[in-house]
Amino acid sequence: MGITRRKLPPHVERNVINGRVYYSFRVRRGDGKRIKLPDDPSSNEFMAAYAAALAGNAIKPVVIKPVERSINALITSYLQSTEFRDGLRETSKAGYRSRLEIIRREHGHRAVVGMTKDRIKEKILDPLGGKPGAALDTLKKMRILIRHAIEKKWLQLDPSLGIKRPKTREVRAWTDAELAAYECRWPLGTKQRTAYELMLNVGTARADVHRATWTQIDGDGFEYARQKTGIPVAVSMAKGLRAALDAAPRKHVTIINTEFGKPFTVDGFSGFMRDAITEAGLPIDCRPHGLRKTFGRLLADAGASAHDIMAALGHLSLKEAERYTREADRRRGGRRAIASLDDHKANRLSQTSFDRLGQQAKK
Repeated sequence: MGITRRKLPPHVERNVINGRVYYSFRVRRGDGKRIKLPDDPSSNEFMAAYAAALAGNAIKPVVIKPVERSINALITSYLQSTEFRDGLRETSKAGYRSRLEIIRREHGHRAVVGMTKDRIKEKILDPLGGKPGAALDTLKKMRILIRHAIEKKWLQLDPSLGIKRPKTREVRAWTDAELAAYECRWPLGTKQRTAYELMLNVGTARADVHRATWTQIDGDGFEYARQKTGIPVAVSMAKGLRAALDAAPRKHVTIINTEFGKPFTVDGFSGFMRDAITEAGLPIDCRPHGLRKTFGRLLADAGASAHDIMAALGHLSLKEAERYTREADRRRGGRRAIASLDDHKANRLSQTSFDRLGQQAKK
């Protein structure tokens, strides 16, 4: 299905040159006199330039009414709401704003009342084909906006009901071979190894480890509060982490710092770890957050209960931790099944067959 173009105001032309779209104002075709307009016909800047062009050419302006109760207005209202202002942590607000501004830029002109299941899929989600992560986040934010619209009586029903969540590739745990390859490339004493040991033996996410300080080390333990949920976590000091911290220089308040002696930002730390993983020769799907998953896997393989894993990872619900124990049970069950099969094969043929019983062996 082709994309329906927005109807342009009178005297506005749309031209494509070298793959780029240009808009211009021209009173009469053929006279060659054009006034360049901004690139986005739905923007306020475009309408202001269009009005100026009309006035400069003594043409009676065409009144174009702004869309009432648009997605743009809904986003503005939500960002001013108590739910957003007081219900989210600052780090979460930044992520929300980023996605909402993309939705505003691409779809702010659309009327809220005109949203239907098919239009949300066709106009908003389908253009994100091949980007399942962006599509899923967009759907989540659209549903937040829809709930806000229902509260404001702009909508009566949720038009997103029945839209399936886009399937995304879950961040996986590292394999034992990948762990060994990283440790071989980055020995104790390097920042790359220290960050790795923190994420592997404490289960910290990138938002927690980039700002970890030496004061969080309490004897033989490590304590922190998850940035995402605020849940306090206290774990014992693993041998690998103790060795890494003993080898790391203590020149600053934070444990991991940039080349300029400053704490990393979240994105800066992600790039730092991504470079370290790549230099270790590991694949692209071997991601920093996978070390947190590996921590949960190792705990489950060691026989830790779901409640213990929940406490160590700072999960809000037992359901998240039970996933690790179920996966560990499946792995153990698979190993037991193969061991039983090998035993069965070894004993399948009896040492003395029944048809030879009682007969003298031939020489």
